[in-house]
Amino acid sequence: MEIALREVHSSDLPVFFRHLNDPVAARMAAFTPEDPADRDAFDAHWERIRASTAVTRTVLADGDVVGSAAVYGEPGEREVTYWIDRPHWGRGIATAALRALLDTVTERPLYARAAADNTASLRVLEKCGFRAEARATGFAHARGEEIEEVVLRLPGHGA
Repeated sequence: MEIALREVHSSDLPVFFRHLNDPVAARMAAFTPEDPADRDAFDAHWERIRASTAVTRTVLADGDVVGSAAVYGEPGEREVTYWIDRPHWGRGIATAALRALLDTVTERPLYARAAADNTASLRVLEKCGFRAEARATGFAHARGEEIEEVVLRLPGHGA
């Protein structure tokens, strides 16, 4: 299977919207928009992202759109995020996509956050060099409650 990243096209957004509205995937991710079914809010969110300094990429597996990956935020505090469509979980796509993104975005440190019980995502981040640095709590819209999250850091070269 060939994993590749490319610039986000407007035609990818309906696919991302469908991914976001998978209730099983949303529960696993936990930290989703308050109303993931609000298409206007989704479109406005992506318009802001695409106009910002975020580095956003579409994840392709054998040419098919299977997710997204991004680095966003202020310098020195930038975070990675990714979303892989559930039928493609467990196939190494998230790890390959995140590694490719980290090859593109070389600034360090970078941070990531994941629900503490999302062991698959934590494992992807660890395989890519992130290390748990702290724990926090936050309101997870997809679960309707406060949950624990892990804050991870990818250190700079030599750090």
